[in-house]
Amino acid sequence: MSKHDEIQDGGRDMNRDPITKAPGAHPVGVGVGGAAGGVAAGAAAGTVFGPVGTLIGAAIGVVAGAAVGKGVAERVDPTGEVEYWRDAHTNRDYVKSGHDYDRDYAPAYGLGLQAREADRTRGWDESEADLQRQWDQSRGASKLDWDDARPAVRDAWDRTDRTYDLYARSDAYHADAFEKASYRDADADYSHYQPAYRYGAYARSRHADRAWDDSLASELERDWPNRRGDSPLDWDRAKAAVQDAYVSHDQYTGGNYLRDNSGRDDTDRFRVG
Repeated sequence: MSKHDEIQDGGRDMNRDPITKAPGAHPVGVGVGGAAGGVAAGAAAGTVFGPVGTLIGAAIGVVAGAAVGKGVAERVDPTGEVEYWRDAHTNRDYVKSGHDYDRDYAPAYGLGLQAREADRTRGWDESEADLQRQWDQSRGASKLDWDDARPAVRDAWDRTDRTYDLYARSDAYHADAFEKASYRDADADYSHYQPAYRYGAYARSRHADRAWDDSLASELERDWPNRRGDSPLDWDRAKAAVQDAYVSHDQYTGGNYLRDNSGRDDTDRFRVG
C-alpha cells in the first residue's frame, strides 16, 4: 500500500469495529476524570450510540477513552476540547444564563464530539433522532431539554468535522512533501511521521495566535506520548515534523490540498475554532 493509498477516506483509516466491521465504530476506554473512569472502562462500542448513551453523564471527559490504543493519533484531542469549550461556550448565543457548564453544557458537547468520532459515515440529519433519544435517556443532571441541548451538540459535531477536514488537508500536503523533508530519518516512512503532522496541524488550530517557539514546543512535548499512536518516533525525532505542520498551516489550508474539493479555496472552513 502506498502512502497515498493510506490517506484515502479523507486522511483517516476506517477504524472498523472488530465485531460488526462497521467503519468508524470505536471502543471507549477510561475517561479523563474520576466520574468517567468506572463507567467508561466497561463500555464497548457494540452499537454506534450505545457508549454515548452510557457515558453521557460523565460529560466531555469520556472521549479521552478514544485515545486508548490504536488510532490515538487520528482523534480529536479530548483534553484540548474540554479546554476549548469551557472558554468558547461563553460566546455562544444559545447558552442560557443560570446554567452551569460542567453540569449542563459539557455533556452536550461531549455527545456531539463522541458521536461524530464514533460514526463519520452518517450526516447530522440521519443521526439527530438517535442523538435526541440518547440525550433524553442519558443527560444525567443537565437541565437542558433536547431543544436547548441540540445547538451545543451540533456545535461540537461540526467542529469535529472541521478538525478531520484539517487532518485530511495536512495528510495530503505532507504526503506529497515528505520525500524531500530534511528531517526525515532514512529508516522511517510516512506513516511514522503522520501522527506528528496531525499533531502540529491540530496544535495550530488550538493556538492560532502563537508563533512557534521553545515555550510552545515544550508544551507540545508533554503531550506527545499521548498523541503519537503507533509512531515509533520519540519527541526529538518527531519535533521537526510537528513544527513543519504548525508553521506551514496556511499552505495546506488553501484550495490545493483537499481531495474532491472541486477547486474551492475555503480556508475559513478549516479554522476549527
